Amino acid sequence: MALLTFELPDGTTRRVDVVQVLNAGYAGRSQDDVAAHVAELAELGVPAPSVTPALYPVAPYLAQHTDRVGVQHGRTSGEAEWALVVDGDGDLLLTAACDHTDRELEVHGVAWSKNAGPDVLARRAWRLADVQERLDALTLRAWVTHAGSGEETLIQDGRLAELLTPAYWAEVLRERGDLVPGTVLISGTIPMAEGVDQFADRWRVELGDPATGDVIELAYDVVRMPAPIG
Repeated sequence: MALLTFELPDGTTRRVDVVQVLNAGYAGRSQDDVAAHVAELAELGVPAPSVTPALYPVAPYLAQHTDRVGVQHGRTSGEAEWALVVDGDGDLLLTAACDHTDRELEVHGVAWSKNAGPDVLARRAWRLADVQERLDALTLRAWVTHAGSGEETLIQDGRLAELLTPAYWAEVLRERGDLVPGTVLISGTIPMAEGVDQFADRWRVELGDPATGDVIELAYDVVRMPAPIG
C-alpha cells in the first residue's frame, strides 16, 4: 500500500492508506471529446476501447506524491486529471493528478500501460463537499517542458465540465462496493493541444478554483533510467 498525506485549505491534514486505485478512461461528458482522445491515442497505435467510459485497476503503490518519475524510454507521457480520494473517515477529497503512462506498452494493452508508471497526486486537496456547487467551473491545465527549450508549453486546458463528475464515479464505486476508505479514482483526461510534443522532460498540472483563486498543483521531472545490464 501507499501512504498519502493531503493538506486541506484550513491547514489540517488527511492521511490516506491507499488500498485500491482505479483509473477512468474515455471519460469525457462530450462524445466529441471522447472521440478526440481516442483519435489521439490511435495516432500512437492504441486500439479503440470496446466500451466507454472504461475503468482500469492500478496497483495501489502507484499512487504517489513525487517530483521525479523514472522511465525506461522516451515514449512516456502524463495526462492532466483530477483524483477522487476516500480518506480514512470516508470523506471525499478532490485533488490534482497526473497519470504517467507508457505509450509503447499502451499499444499492447491499456491496463498494462497504466500499471507501468505512477499516478502522481498533488499534496493539497479540497473536501469535495466544499467545491461541489461549482465543480463544473473548476479548471484543469497541464504544461510540459522539453530539455532543449527549457520553456513551459501549455498542452491541456479545460474545465471539469468536460469530464464525468466525481458524483458519477462515486455512485459507480458505491454500486461496486468500492467506495471505501483508501480508494483513489483518477478521472480520465481532457484533449491535448495539437502540435505539442507530449514526450516531455517535465510535467506540471494545475486544478484551479476561479471562485477563490485557489490552485492545487503538482509537478515532476521525467528521468530516463540507465540502460539495463544483461
